[in-house]
Formats: sequence, C-alpha cells, structure tokens
Amino acid sequence: MKTDKKVLIAIDYNSNATKIAEIGYSFAKAMNAEVTLLHIVENETYYTSFITSPISGIGDFDSATFFQYLNTDSPTDAANYYLDKIKTHLKDDAIITLVEKGEFAEGILKTAKKLKIDLIIIGSHSQKWLEKILVGSTTENVLNKTTIPLMIVPTRKHR
Repeated sequence: MKTDKKVLIAIDYNSNATKIAEIGYSFAKAMNAEVTLLHIVENETYYTSFITSPISGIGDFDSATFFQYLNTDSPTDAANYYLDKIKTHLKDDAIITLVEKGEFAEGILKTAKKLKIDLIIIGSHSQKWLEKILVGSTTENVLNKTTIPLMIVPTRKHR
C-alpha cells in the first residue's frame, strides 16, 4: 500500500540516538509512512572531539573505524556514514538519509518544510536547567517554532 505520509526522524550523536531511531521508525511504519533520518551538521568541533562519542548508540559501530573515516573525509561524509549505520541497524533500505548544515532547530524545521513532512520525531535529552539556560534546547526550539506535529521521545535515564 502506497502512502503519502512522511516522517522525519532527527538524529544527533547522543548515545540514545538508536533508541530515538527505533521508536520513531516503529511509529512511522505503523503509519505506513516514508521515513527520513536527518542529521544536522552545525559545529564541526563536535565531530573531532573525543568528549562525546558519536557512535555509542550503535552496538556494532566501531569507533576506530569512525574516527579513521572522519580524519579522511568531511563531517558531512562522516554524518552520512553514521546515518547509514543506523539505517542498516533498522534493516530497511527504503529509509532516506539526509545530512544538512546549519543550526540544529532551524535546520530540522527548514528540512521538514522542504520535504512536506507530516510528523517530526526528535529526542529530548532532559538537560539540566543550567545547560538549558546557557545553550538552549533544540527540542524546545523546534517545539516552540513548528507548525508540524511533533513527537518527542524522552531519553532521560531513570534513577
């Protein structure tokens, strides 16, 4: 059955990216919707820092391979590689992967509008109040600016 529904799953390099992708993918498949995985390249520093591991959400994702790949290609190529690993993990060749450059929230909203997306799925990392004040929250910015339905996947770990 062909559908005109489109779901955009925005993925960052948080360790919960796989969880967000899996939940979003299941929801999109229940809607019989086309799925697009999106990553926004905002600041190239994120891609060269060992402080955050962009691959920790994928069990078979080899960090040495990722960083070797990263050292020879652009952050956009590395992000495409990352999304392809998530696509492989979800076992669906029909998933569209897309990497855009820009500010996170604005990039998500611009891409969703351009693709005529019916639903945006994004994770919420439940930042502490100080982080939220200093750097803001991508999820909150998308929520406050979108006219497209939004599904937020909480990723905060329970204590």
